[in-house]
Amino acid sequence: MSFIIKTIRHIIRWILIAFFGSTILAVVAYRFFPVYVTPLMFIRTAEQIKEHKTIRWHHSWVSLNKISPHMPVAVMASEDSQFLLHHGFDYEAIEDAAKRNKTRTRKLGASTISQQTAKNVFLWPGRTWVRKGLEAYFTALIELMWSKQRIMEVYLNSIEMGDGIYGVSAVAEYHFDKEAADLTRSECALVAATLPNPRVYSSKSPSKYMLKRQRRIEHEMKFIPKFPKEGEDIDPNTVKGGVYKN
Repeated sequence: MSFIIKTIRHIIRWILIAFFGSTILAVVAYRFFPVYVTPLMFIRTAEQIKEHKTIRWHHSWVSLNKISPHMPVAVMASEDSQFLLHHGFDYEAIEDAAKRNKTRTRKLGASTISQQTAKNVFLWPGRTWVRKGLEAYFTALIELMWSKQRIMEVYLNSIEMGDGIYGVSAVAEYHFDKEAADLTRSECALVAATLPNPRVYSSKSPSKYMLKRQRRIEHEMKFIPKFPKEGEDIDPNTVKGGVYKN
């Protein structure tokens, strides 16, 4: 019996070593190398094949300096206004969402851009406790090993922005017929407006609801500072009452 227990312990130990070693190595590698594919891209492709649809996979990597400076501001205004200040988790947003969800049928989320990046790059869609636990683990890793600029760069290149469209470069090409760097402030706000569900909401053919969200995001962008370049920091003293003051 003792031999079996020792063997099980030995196996578990090596499984843990392999897990932590491989995941840390992957996070370190993606700190420097472009993320060309994500699990979600393969999942969506499998869904298209299963449903006998034409395979749509549009994605190309662009560095942050080749993306419109309005785009990071737009997604922060839409998804995570405290992105530059928190360390991966917005606890106030989580608490607020938990309170609201007690009386709502449709649950609100409180995922930060860092959490969404961790999920997009390393995991799969889902709401199980295992998946959420892994998301928290990878979020902590990327916040520890990547800069905020790198997190934003990977996020804008990997997030789903339409049916078979991944990243800002692809959405700029297929929805606006231009380069990512040339997207206007309004166009960036419109793209950000689709992010709750980019397969339902379209930045190419926006509904009245989408245009309303676009206007709201453009307004919120006034309170978000210009996204800092690599090595630059934001002064926490510019934040008052939970919103940025320019």
